[in-house]
Amino acid sequence: MAMAYRSRSYVLLRHMLRGTCATAGPTSPPREIASWSRCVNAIRTYATEHDDQSDVVVIGGGPGGYVAAIKAAQLGLKTTCVEKRGTLGGTCLNVGCIPSKALLHSSHMFHEAKHSFASHGVKVGGVEIDIPAMMAQKNKAVAGLTKGIEGLFKKNKVSYVKGSGKIVSQGEVLVDLLEGGTKTLKAKNIIIATGSAVKSLPGITIDEKKIVSSTGALSLPEVPKKLVVIGAGYIGLEMGSVWGRLGSEVTVVEFADTIVPSLDAEIRSSFQRTLEKQKMKFKLKTKVVSVDASGPGVKLTLEPSTGGEQTVLEADVVLVSAGRIPYTEGLGLKEIGVKMDKFGRLEVDKHFQTNIPGIYGIGDVIPGPMLAHKAEEDGIACVELLAGKPGHVNYDTVPGVVYTHPEVASVGKTEEQVKALGISYAVGKFPFMANSRARTIDDAEGLVKIIADKETDKVLGVHIMGPNAGELIHEAVLALEYGASSEDIARTCHGHPTLSEAVKEAALATHSKAIHF
Repeated sequence: MAMAYRSRSYVLLRHMLRGTCATAGPTSPPREIASWSRCVNAIRTYATEHDDQSDVVVIGGGPGGYVAAIKAAQLGLKTTCVEKRGTLGGTCLNVGCIPSKALLHSSHMFHEAKHSFASHGVKVGGVEIDIPAMMAQKNKAVAGLTKGIEGLFKKNKVSYVKGSGKIVSQGEVLVDLLEGGTKTLKAKNIIIATGSAVKSLPGITIDEKKIVSSTGALSLPEVPKKLVVIGAGYIGLEMGSVWGRLGSEVTVVEFADTIVPSLDAEIRSSFQRTLEKQKMKFKLKTKVVSVDASGPGVKLTLEPSTGGEQTVLEADVVLVSAGRIPYTEGLGLKEIGVKMDKFGRLEVDKHFQTNIPGIYGIGDVIPGPMLAHKAEEDGIACVELLAGKPGHVNYDTVPGVVYTHPEVASVGKTEEQVKALGISYAVGKFPFMANSRARTIDDAEGLVKIIADKETDKVLGVHIMGPNAGELIHEAVLALEYGASSEDIARTCHGHPTLSEAVKEAALATHSKAIHF
């Protein structure tokens, strides 16, 4: 490509300099040598400008951004990824999905050692919590994975620029480098993959000490005696579970009348009962009026969502977990005229392109579930389309998982959604209490629920609460993606004894009758 540019530049410069460069050379008189040098420098500049242009510049190195960058490079596109954190992986890997799962596992191990080992014939004494060691294990996992992504960048020849990127014009990104100074990147296409940020609440200032976001909740120096979680969504319940297992008295305050509103109502009710058995308290339909952190602890003034008598709730630490919002600050989007909706998300077409040609959005900055795996699929589909290949994401088959214990996982439509659509449907359920593997490991709380079209038997939704639900759900994801029927699942041989047999039995219950219940 550079030779092609160089050949064209020679012709251009010959015309411009009226033959001076064409006839001059290193052995020519001094005056002609000077002209010849200017000519060569002009050629080099011309070629370098085009050589430095990327096919794709990705702003953001989180799950959507780094996956898009790697896939683009694999498809033969010259790719650069800009990330301001200084480590790749975004919120998910650094202060989200990955560290939270490390703490969920560590806290579960502690809880099992303290409450369950004895019933399995394993006797231990003096089980203690070592918070610094727990945090060190979490940090080690995060560090290893972030360095792993850098290795993948090198392997796939993705250029990595550390700094904050701002789009200054079509095809041009100005980067404030972490090491100081600036760098201008030119690109045929720019992908915005900057993810999301914690949603703040009016009158509540997060200091990451007594009033924390999910980031602060991942690094508390000690177990708080009383923890109040504002928001009963995925993140709040997971972090509440971590500190609850380690000894905190956890109270969840939620403005709505349900926890995790996206879940199937039957599964949600079972889930809440299970969390309450784990001593997690809930104050639903409750509004936080004010928070006072001036004393040694925190005092929250609460009242019913619809108004009424106020009460005071005290805590050592308050976790604000009221959702997330798209992060588009400092990208220069308004200046260049990129359209956004009322929620601050980029308006994109089916090819992920904004109203400005050559500028695209993926992940949390566009509509759809704010999930790392959805962002990854967005990134792959977007760069496939840029490379002239087919690319598509089916948002109806993006699974959701709550990584508590038991886990809760779902894909497709809930029973309430199917009913609202007026679809005639059948439901099949199977409890883990009737599953042999769940009984042998003494972890049998929960069920599998399958919803299928009554006329065609096509699977419409699958909802699981139970051990390893986050792994079991992917059989259902595959079934929905390829339009399978419940009979297809029921007639597929499942290994015995496995937890996955509960999915097969629920399918049997949907199509005809379960065998073991």
